Amino acid sequence: MFETLRYENSGGAARITLHRPEHRNAINRALLRELNAALDLAEAAPDCRMVVLQADGEIFCSGMDFDEMAKLADQVDLRTMHERTEEYMLTLKRLATSRRVVVSRVAGAVTAGGVGFVAASDLVLATPKVTFTLTEALWGLLPSNVVPYLVRRVGFQAAFRMTLTAASISAEEAHRLQLVDYLGPDLDELERVIRIRLNRITPDTVSELKGFFRKMWIIDTAMEQAAVEETARLGASATVKENIRNFVEARTFPWERRSGR
Repeated sequence: MFETLRYENSGGAARITLHRPEHRNAINRALLRELNAALDLAEAAPDCRMVVLQADGEIFCSGMDFDEMAKLADQVDLRTMHERTEEYMLTLKRLATSRRVVVSRVAGAVTAGGVGFVAASDLVLATPKVTFTLTEALWGLLPSNVVPYLVRRVGFQAAFRMTLTAASISAEEAHRLQLVDYLGPDLDELERVIRIRLNRITPDTVSELKGFFRKMWIIDTAMEQAAVEETARLGASATVKENIRNFVEARTFPWERRSGR
C-alpha cells in the first residue's frame, strides 16, 4: 500500500515506520503524502489510541530530500516551493493536533526537517545514541517551519542556538531541554510504560487537551503562514538551489566553496 513507509495497527497503537533507509529517510513529497494517508487510517481506526512514528535504519530522518530538490531545481519557483513547504507545515500541524497521542520513537540521528517531526509529537522516546541537528543555515535556509514547535519544547534561546550554530546536541542534552521526554536504552520498555498511562485517556480528552494547550501557545494560522512564506522564499532562491545542486552532484558543501577549499 505504501512505498516510503510501513503501517501497522494492532493493540491500540498504529505504528508508522519511515522506510527510506537508502535515502536516510529523507522527506520527499511521496513520504509526506503517505504519512498523511497513514494518519488518516490511524484516526479512522476506532481501537487506535496512539500513533507511534519510528524509522528503519540508523537515521530517523535527515530532513528535506536534496536529491529530489536537485532534480526539480529548474522547476522550483516561489509558488511551487510555497506549495511544498505548506504541505510539510500542515503535516507538522496534523501531528500536533491529532485526536490520537503521537509518539516519536527515535533510535537514530535526527536532522533538519526530521527535528520538526519530533518536536511536533506529543511524546518523544529516544535512546542515548541519538543526536539532533538543525543544518538549514549551512545551506542558506532557515528551519522556519520547525522553529515554532521547537521553541514550544525547548525555549527561544536553545532553539536559536541550535539554528545559529548548526551543532548537534546529544540525546542527554535533548532530554534536559525537553525535546526528548523519555530517555533510555530500551524503547520497548519506555513505550510499554507510557501506553499503560495513555490507555486511561480517551481520544476526546486528547483532542480537548491539545486544543486547549494550542490556545495557550503562540502557534496560530498567521505564524504558520509566516513560516511557510519564509522557507518558500529562501528555498526558491538561486543561491540555495545552487548549494543543493552542487552538494548532490559533487558533495561540495557551501562553506567549503566560500573558504576556497
